[in-house]
Amino acid sequence: MVADGRDGRKATVDPKLLELLACPLTKGPLTWDAERGELISRVAKLAYPVRDGIPVMLPSEARAIPAEDLLAPPRP
Repeated sequence: MVADGRDGRKATVDPKLLELLACPLTKGPLTWDAERGELISRVAKLAYPVRDGIPVMLPSEARAIPAEDLLAPPRP
């Protein structure tokens, strides 16, 4: 897990919340990238940030994921 950039704490997502969340564009599943503190939509090729433990599910706030990063298997 990484610091979320606000107060230096590690960003986390409740596993139950992760089961309920979906990509707002594709309505598909998201995976948690603990290393970067982001929720990943492999279909949309977007990484949604998590700030202060709150997922920011706005496509305008998401980071585009390069195609070569998507070729790697998803991290648990």
